[in-house]
Amino acid sequence: MSPLLAARLGLLRPRGLGAPRSLHNRVAEHQKLFQEDNGLPVHLKGGALDTVLYRFTTLVCVVGTCCSLLSLARASLPRGGA
Repeated sequence: MSPLLAARLGLLRPRGLGAPRSLHNRVAEHQKLFQEDNGLPVHLKGGALDTVLYRFTTLVCVVGTCCSLLSLARASLPRGGA
């Protein structure tokens, strides 16, 4: 087995009992967070990162739509020249 493949397989193996991460079930915490009635839509209840990602996605969609409309407008106009 090549050393590169062995290294990849080593990364995929589960760690032992002394793993630094805690693997407790946090579903109940997330249910409380997403089910509380605070007037926010569910896609923004995750906090500031969700808000930033939502606004960035909206901006990309608006810019893409504007670029598409501009391209369509340019394509619909006749070319000038000889």
